[in-house]
Amino acid sequence: MWHKFWQEYFLNWGDCGEVDLKYELEHLIMLTASRCLLGKEVRNNLFDDVSSLFNDLDNGMLPISYIFPYLPIPAHRRRDQARQKLAEIFTNIITMRKRTGKSENDMLQSLIDSKYKDGRQTTEAEITGLLITMLFAGQHTSSIGSTWTGAYLLSNKKYLSAVLDEQKNLMKKHGDNISHDILSDMEVLHRCIKEALRLQTPSMLILRSSHSDFSVKTREGKEYNIPKGHIVATSPIIANRLSHIYKDPDTYDPDRFGPERDEDKVAGAFSYITFGGGRHWCQGEPFAYLQIKSIWSHLLRSFELELFSPFPENDSNAMIVGVKGKVMVRYKRKELHIN
Repeated sequence: MWHKFWQEYFLNWGDCGEVDLKYELEHLIMLTASRCLLGKEVRNNLFDDVSSLFNDLDNGMLPISYIFPYLPIPAHRRRDQARQKLAEIFTNIITMRKRTGKSENDMLQSLIDSKYKDGRQTTEAEITGLLITMLFAGQHTSSIGSTWTGAYLLSNKKYLSAVLDEQKNLMKKHGDNISHDILSDMEVLHRCIKEALRLQTPSMLILRSSHSDFSVKTREGKEYNIPKGHIVATSPIIANRLSHIYKDPDTYDPDRFGPERDEDKVAGAFSYITFGGGRHWCQGEPFAYLQIKSIWSHLLRSFELELFSPFPENDSNAMIVGVKGKVMVRYKRKELHIN
């Protein structure tokens, strides 16, 4: 389904031209996320409104929001207003579906039909909160990861060539088909995405609450006592560049995740924490990889691509660290020859 959607979307590009890759991928993934999660009503009739409100919501999530979530600043006011308007939109859709008895195959319907253990149904307010949370989760990492994957690949001919060779080999076996199993076989592309997300991790902080007293000893032998009820924070941005785990940690080197090196296992299960870890790791990780692989498989098979703007910087002013500025790409439509 995805591959067909990508084909239809990228037909709008024509045969050649220039685009802001960041904008295109954000827009594309927002379209697919809204259809999968929010339903046909939003996708077909209200997408522009919801997308604009989501942008206000996103821009109201700042680093200072971690500490002062209700600080009376313009970004927070716009965020709260957007949250209220989204609640009104979703409430109207939920009410209409219940009144007409209409049922759709989407996440919104699953939440409408869901019940708690005591038999109580979810309320409109709860559904709105869950939808916004899932939209954040389903849109952010995929759009940011897709953009960084492209920026790094188009700036590293060695790995771009390796990814293209992998696509050719898969096309020899399976033709133009792209299925779940074929995407799972894209190990080279998988490592390129993983490395881009190691270097440009979207999550600034991961927070956990201590349920009991415990002690932590550092590599240098210093011990810290963590009391029950305290908040423990770790930064994936720092953890993913530790030199005792990753060789030349500031260098783009997807081969570090290959079977002969496995640098993401050097210090145990939490060596690579782009998607968190433990009981509350991001369960959307497999979905994100499949989505990014599917998008870039289509782009690599369909276009010659050239990054002609400077390599982008990260936007550290946002709570979810994304891509700063435009990522301008020149493209020309092609067919990937497998011989």
